[in-house]
Order: sequence, then structure tokens, then C-alpha cells
Amino acid sequence: MKSTNYTALAACLLMAAGLFSPVHGAAQVSLRTVVDLAQKNSSAVKIAAADVDKGRAALSETKDAVIPTIQFGTGIPVFPEVGFTGQPPSIYSFTIQSLIFSFPQKHYIDSARSGLNAAIARLKDTREEAALEASSAYLELDSVNHELEAARQQQTLAERLVEIEQQRAEAGVDPLSESLQAKLTAATLKLARLHLETRAATLAKQLATLTGLPDGSISPDHASIPEIPAVRGNMPVRTLPGIESARQLALSRERQAKGDKESNYYPQLSFFAQYNRNTSLLNDVNAYFAQDLPANNFASGINVSVPLLDMVHRAKSRETAAEALRARVEADQAEHQNDLQITQLTGTLRELDAQAEIAGLKQQIAADQLKTVETQLENGNGGSGQPQLSPKAGQQARIDERQKYLDSLESEFELAKARLELLRALGHMEDWLNEVHAK
Repeated sequence: MKSTNYTALAACLLMAAGLFSPVHGAAQVSLRTVVDLAQKNSSAVKIAAADVDKGRAALSETKDAVIPTIQFGTGIPVFPEVGFTGQPPSIYSFTIQSLIFSFPQKHYIDSARSGLNAAIARLKDTREEAALEASSAYLELDSVNHELEAARQQQTLAERLVEIEQQRAEAGVDPLSESLQAKLTAATLKLARLHLETRAATLAKQLATLTGLPDGSISPDHASIPEIPAVRGNMPVRTLPGIESARQLALSRERQAKGDKESNYYPQLSFFAQYNRNTSLLNDVNAYFAQDLPANNFASGINVSVPLLDMVHRAKSRETAAEALRARVEADQAEHQNDLQITQLTGTLRELDAQAEIAGLKQQIAADQLKTVETQLENGNGGSGQPQLSPKAGQQARIDERQKYLDSLESEFELAKARLELLRALGHMEDWLNEVHAK
């Protein structure tokens, strides 16, 4: 409860900051806060929560059939009655009814309970889906922000390279094509930076939509992101909430069909009681009876309903049986699709793991080569007989190192995203979310 209050307070403070600060101002928001707000703001989660309330009401409705219902009615005439009206005139009446015994009702209760379990599992699945979407966008924005920083450094280096090539071309050291090539490199890097800025703005808008916070008010806090485990496809598979929801829904349909079928064969017992307060005012009812109509009248009994021929309910039982079969097939299909997704993600994860390793090694090699170039530029060739490196070579080495760093960041994000998706497919998403909330 305290966590919920803190989250709500943080959301209010962030929204207030968005109202009284510049549009582009952003404050660091933890992943935990983003996930909590995304789950609370999600329309799908709200719909799933409403389905849970509906399921609870449906279960209560089936159970309450055995609780007596009491109804009160009154029928004071507007005009004086003349003649025999066919029923004793009454001022008011009380009627009590309740179900005593029914074989199908037990199946209807079990069906409603399974329906409630399906709704609860669907709510959990929807909350996980909202958390996954928000977490993926948050991780990507964090990665893109780091990429943007490197891209800006890279563009600054490219602009310096253009200046160097212009000076060398004016001095007649390099041909004009080298200067044009440097400008092309700077323009290409500028386009890459603009692409990253557009991507960052899109992700910021997505997070604002998911959380309900003002646009541009979220700046990722890298320290709030827990480590994503190096998950593998051979991990124990837990039942996904979505698949569990489909199974419970199929079970609900089957129990409903069984109840509809048995309603054609088993009798049903119900209790009733009625009290009437009769009156002879405004009517001449006593003229039609040997004795005066009593004021107080009470009747009770047990109704026994035995089905003999009810084609409507028989058709209904066939309808619900078909729905139950379809629900069972859909549950099996969802499980098979998840197994296929696990296989695909496992293969993709292996490839992304290898790509991330390659990108990391390339970045390390580029960083080592940059150190070598900078050392040579600072100390000269040291009499080794090799030609002296120009400032142009140094700029190109720095640009290449930043590019390898960008490639490494992108590979790490793709790997993290695939790991999260596989965690969810294996049913271990909740474990990682617990770590998020523990941060």
C-alpha cells in the first residue's frame, strides 16, 4: 500500500513538473515507476480488471440462487372495482422464492468459478504485457540516449575532419575528392544522428502515452534497470497466465455445457411462500363468496420441475458444447504457439548473443587501435621508417571507434530485448519484475 502511495506521489510530482517546466525538460524516472504507471494507465489492464469484477459477480449470481429472494408488491385500485375480477383484491403482498436442489446448478457454479479464474489469469497476463511494453521502450530509450551522446561526439569529430581535409586540399596535399569524401562522411553521420533523435522522440512519446506523464518528461535512470539474466530456452517452462486463462475459459465452457445437458434430464426443486393482505374496500368481492374474504392469506410449497420435452434447452446444450470444444482447441493452439515462439526466440537469442560478442570485440579492437594512433601522433614514428601519421588518420580512427561503440550499444539492446521476450515466453517475467520493484 505504501509502494502504491509513493508511486502515485511520484506521478503527481512529475506531472506538476511537466506543467511548470519547459516542454523539453525531463527528469530521471525509475523503471519501477514507469512500469507501475504503465500498468495503471493501460486500457487493456482496466478492461481485464473489469472482467474480473464481472466474473466475481457471475459467480455470486450462481451461488445466490439458493438464497431466498423477497419481493414486495402493492396494487391499490385507482377506481372502485365492480364485479368479480378473478383474483382476490389485495393491498400488498410478499413473495419469497429460492432454489432448493438442482444438479445443473452445481455445474453452473463451477463454470462461473472457472470463468473468474480465467479473468484473474488474463488480468495478470495483461499486466505483464503492459510491463513488457513499457520496459522495452524504457530500455531502448536508455540505449538510444547513450547512442545519441556518442553520435554527437562522432559528428564533432567528422566536422573537424572536414576542416583538416579542406586545409590539406588548399595546401595541395590531398585532392579535392578527399575533402568531398570527408563532407560525405560528416553528412552521413549527421543523418544517423537525426535518425537517433527521431527515434528518441518517438520512444519518449510512447512512454508518455503508456504512463500518462507529460511528453518529454521521462529521462531513464540506468541504475534502476536490474540485470536481465542470460536466459536459455532449456529453462523450466512455467504456465503463462495467458495460457492458463485460455485453459480456465475452456473448463468454464465445458462445465456450462454439462449443466445445460443435465438440465434436460434432472428435476429441479424450488421453494416458494406468499402472503397477501386482502381488502374489501373499493370492491364488492364478499358478495361472491359464502364467507367474507379473510384479510390475511398465506401460502407456501415446494415446486418440482421435471423436464419432459424441452427442445430449446436441448439446442442450448448443443450450442454450449460446441463453444466448449472451440475454447479447448484455442487453449491448445495458444500453448503450441508459445512453444514455437520459445524455439524461435532461443535461436534468435543465440545469434544476437554472438553478434553482441562480435560487436564488443570490434569496439575493443577499435579502442586499442585508437590508442596506437594517438601514441604515434604524439610521439611520431620513432625512427621506424614508417611514414608519419597525419591528423586526418587520427580523426578517422576516433570516428571509427565511436561507430564501433554505437554498434556495440545497439547489439546489447537487441540482446536485452530478446532476453525479456524469452523470459515472458518461459513464464519467468514476474521474477524479473520483482527485481524491478526491489530497485
